[in-house]
Amino acid sequence: MIIRNMWYRTYQAVMRLATNFLDFTPPELLDGPGSVKRLPALIKAKGFSRVLVVTDKGLMAVHLLDGLFDSLREAGVEYALFDGAQANPTIQNIEDALALYKEKGCQAIIAFGGGSSMDCAKGCAARVTNPGKSVPSMRGLLKVGRRPATIFAVPTTAGTGSETTIAAVITDPSTHEKYAINDPKLLPPYAVLDPELTVGLPPHITSTTGMDALTHAVEAYVGRSNTKNTIEKAEKAVALIFANIETAYKDGKNIEARGNMLLASYYAGIAFTRAYVGYVHAIAHNLGGLYGLPHGLANAVILPYVLDYFGESAHAPLARLADIAGVSSEGQSVAEKAEAFVASIRELNRRMAIPEGFEQIREEDIPLIVERAFREAHPLYPVPRIMDRAECEALVRRLMR
Repeated sequence: MIIRNMWYRTYQAVMRLATNFLDFTPPELLDGPGSVKRLPALIKAKGFSRVLVVTDKGLMAVHLLDGLFDSLREAGVEYALFDGAQANPTIQNIEDALALYKEKGCQAIIAFGGGSSMDCAKGCAARVTNPGKSVPSMRGLLKVGRRPATIFAVPTTAGTGSETTIAAVITDPSTHEKYAINDPKLLPPYAVLDPELTVGLPPHITSTTGMDALTHAVEAYVGRSNTKNTIEKAEKAVALIFANIETAYKDGKNIEARGNMLLASYYAGIAFTRAYVGYVHAIAHNLGGLYGLPHGLANAVILPYVLDYFGESAHAPLARLADIAGVSSEGQSVAEKAEAFVASIRELNRRMAIPEGFEQIREEDIPLIVERAFREAHPLYPVPRIMDRAECEALVRRLMR
């Protein structure tokens, strides 16, 4: 175990140094209410006249893209519509989008929606410029190859931060396994943060996507690969989330709260795309792959259990977050502040009707969940305390209901 842990820490140290030589330039932003209507002019200014719009049928059904389509037509930008992005995008999803991109002679992609639409668009963009590489061959770190087709990212949830991350999460339906493609080349060069696109989100989506953003910020912050910038962005994200998530949950039409949650998601995305996530995501991805659990919901439920496991190894950063979130009290010790922060996450979940566990988890699946979680997490994720298999299995059992 000692040798294994030394290997993990050595690998993480090397990756921490290597990231200094990678391009993590954040996207050029259009932001503020109504900013999506300015997107077609930007697309045209960048030299594109025909784009593929990647979204899902749910957003089409509520006519959320109508304003964008009108603006594209007015600007003289032709578009093809792929509305087949699934909740957990598959390899076939990506190939179907790619086929339409080629058929219509598209030159760039608008990724419009939540994390799933973004992931589908990123996979498609990578395949456009790397026709000889299959989606599975890009799994892991720095395997994309040529720079993908240009993506204009338009998030409609405040949670994934995909508009500023290097990741695309794909599901293999034959094995029910989720895996990530991680490469700075997947970071979209342009993004739109328009809070008007999020006002129609139902409360349960607002809460779980918001807690997804909190998980990104917290996992990045307690990890061992932070930079001055990731620390700053994670702290800003946590402050914004604690100040705005319940307002957005209770009053979905509050534009200020919606805008602040989008900004928090964006900041958290910047933090974790450089400083990584941890065991919460590794476990959540596999619960999503096996049982179809929404990613934000899984993260929200798992987060306090993993922070409990980290214990003293994460007390110092969690205590700082408790101060930033305004959930600590004068005179508390570092440990007490850390515990108060974890308790505040559980209380947020409770007030927003997020459960404490999952009925879907089956005892016989736990070894596979842990195996796949470790395949994702080790040796890459710079968690403050490294789990062994028995500890992870025990944690997953605590999630059972």
